[in-house]
Amino acid sequence: MSFLRIPSDTLEEIKERANIYEVISEHVVLKKRGKNYVGLCPFHNEKTPSFSVNPDKQLFYCFGCGAGGNAIKFLMELKKEPFHQVVLELAKQYKIPIKELESENTKTLQEKISLQDQLYEILATSANYYEHLLHEPSGTQALDYLINKRRLKLETISKFNIGYSPEGWETLYSYLVEYKKYSTDLLEQTGMIKRRNKGNGYYDTFRGRIMIPIKDVQGRIVAFGGRSLNNQEPKYLNSPETALFSKSKILFALDQSYKNIRNLDQAIVVEGYFDVISLHEAGINNTVASLGTTFSKAQLRKLLRYTDSKQIVFNFDADNAGIKATQRMITEIESLVYSGQVQLKILNLPNGKDADEFIQFNQNSTEQYYELISNAPLWFSWQIQQILLNKDLKRADHFEKIVKEMIDLLSKLSDYNKREYYIRHCSEVLSQGDARLIPIYLKNFQLQLAKPIAKQTNNEKSGKFTKVNILLEDQLLKEAENNLLKVYLRYPEYRSQISKDLESKNLFFSVQEHRVIWAEILEFEDNHQYDEKIDKYQLIYKLQETIWDSSLTEICINQILNFSELEQHEDNDIERLDLIIKASLIFLEKASLKKYCYYCKTKYQMIDKNKDLVNFEYYLNEYIASKQKILLLQSLQSCSQLNIKDSAN
Repeated sequence: MSFLRIPSDTLEEIKERANIYEVISEHVVLKKRGKNYVGLCPFHNEKTPSFSVNPDKQLFYCFGCGAGGNAIKFLMELKKEPFHQVVLELAKQYKIPIKELESENTKTLQEKISLQDQLYEILATSANYYEHLLHEPSGTQALDYLINKRRLKLETISKFNIGYSPEGWETLYSYLVEYKKYSTDLLEQTGMIKRRNKGNGYYDTFRGRIMIPIKDVQGRIVAFGGRSLNNQEPKYLNSPETALFSKSKILFALDQSYKNIRNLDQAIVVEGYFDVISLHEAGINNTVASLGTTFSKAQLRKLLRYTDSKQIVFNFDADNAGIKATQRMITEIESLVYSGQVQLKILNLPNGKDADEFIQFNQNSTEQYYELISNAPLWFSWQIQQILLNKDLKRADHFEKIVKEMIDLLSKLSDYNKREYYIRHCSEVLSQGDARLIPIYLKNFQLQLAKPIAKQTNNEKSGKFTKVNILLEDQLLKEAENNLLKVYLRYPEYRSQISKDLESKNLFFSVQEHRVIWAEILEFEDNHQYDEKIDKYQLIYKLQETIWDSSLTEICINQILNFSELEQHEDNDIERLDLIIKASLIFLEKASLKKYCYYCKTKYQMIDKNKDLVNFEYYLNEYIASKQKILLLQSLQSCSQLNIKDSAN
């Protein structure tokens, strides 16, 4: 077998230029945690992130399955492609010339690269031709439509390279073949011409349409969207799937939006080309379109790489088709939302308008649009709004249906605090302003939802569900988190160990003020190249200075002051610290597993195993495995607590 030989300096340049975060975030939703990024591993099934990317070392590692390596290794494993093919694809993506190639496969691979270049060139030439025709007499109607009906400025038309394809059957074909001398085979591969069904010859795919180039994130034209002018169906026509264009992987205007998405830490997704174009003209430049009513996970992952907080706003049309498209997308990304990887809001503009109409026919539309986004509901609240749509709470049959749908929706929430919040919210909605009814509806919801919650927090000996058990578990977890942070701040020599344990076990703080303090610690250490031997008081004082922007300022400051009040007998009990850290980590791990265990149970109980046996068995097995891990942790927890007591005596 012949192998591809690539010069070492070229290979090093590819490794250096192929940023591992950029490469992996094309395929995995990554969220920043300290210096690293975490996400769900693409190499094995998991529901809590154990996959970590280190941009400083340019390496990835999964603590669940053990997969690891650099960007090239990641793509080899993911795509099941050989080394040389992955290297060539990266070289092409980052425009790195391959100086020397010695292989039987070289000619084929180089021809493939050359072919792509020719396809890009043909599409760019077509765009220039269409753009030229827009400003010729044949494009008068199209230009008038853009300026007077769509109210677009010439600068905007030029910015998006909008053009016009005339009515003739072979206008583009003649220009590209007879004048530019491109082969018909290449033209057909771009999707710009089609072979006639009868007889010989070809005809233009787009005729009598306003032409909108579709570009990849690097700004290269990969396809076109055409809008008809004379009631020709379909109203919008996209290029067919080609070697360069896959509708489910491209986002319209991402090449012009990604920097603004990164700066604003938020992405807006709309439905159509002109929605995006109008919003950009109004200065709302963090906007992309989904090329129709579909929106895939691949598009979502591509978008999420540009927002650290993973804030996405869906602003699809408010008609039935738009509502259904939004609901379909929520269902598809449900796992990402539940695991906290997407902060999703839903914006339906007033009076059923789409974004383009709203911008055109409203004064101060930019300010109003941003205000509407700010007040847009989170996806779960939006779903509750949809339940209430076109229903009358005063009608018994409507009321009964609303309550049933609310219970079905609430049962999907595995987070206890979030569920309690929305139970109260739903109770307030049903009360219709009568505060006396709220406790009644609260109790009704809690009774109907109590069974699954009770099983999540069972007393292991009696099997009885009590509020005391919940409060005790919460208090013990809070103490465990408090102990970890206290040790971290008071004893610098243990900081590295605690950080590594939290990261390797993929554990998070549950108490809100603890999350804020920990986030500030990580940010402070990142920004100041923190030395773990720094004086304990210096870190505490720095935290107090930087924490003031938090909405939990007073709670957090008091908590930090509490950590700084060192007691003499605690300083003398250094030998107990290892045991305290171990016991605290067990509490955090058990709490995390309980949430996942309940999530799996909720999922498999909702699945009809006769229709979907694979997913039913998956969630059932995950539930059983999680329960076993929890039992093991409980025994370890008991041992740890006994050891701490023994060391204190």
